[in-house]
Amino acid sequence: MLKKPYKLFFGTLANNQRLEIINFLIKSPKTVTQICRELKFNQTTVSHNLNILKKCSFVFFKKNGKERIYSINKDTIGPLMKLIDNHTEKFCKYLCGCKT
Repeated sequence: MLKKPYKLFFGTLANNQRLEIINFLIKSPKTVTQICRELKFNQTTVSHNLNILKKCSFVFFKKNGKERIYSINKDTIGPLMKLIDNHTEKFCKYLCGCKT
């Protein structure tokens, strides 16, 4: 039986919209408006997914007036995404059709 933290952690990653948000925030911190505009998600979708990402500290935010600036957790999630990218490039690219 899987332990609850594993299910929570990997369940958080197992969502295309959240993965797109994570990969967008890896480049630099962004506001909700910037995330919506770039990823073409509505504000409700972005806010919902950011709340889930915040619960597990995948992302953090700082207030700037009325805006919140979101950034990726650079200590853990940034390196994890790089590890996943390296692994898929080395071992999975032909299996997933990611021939680059």
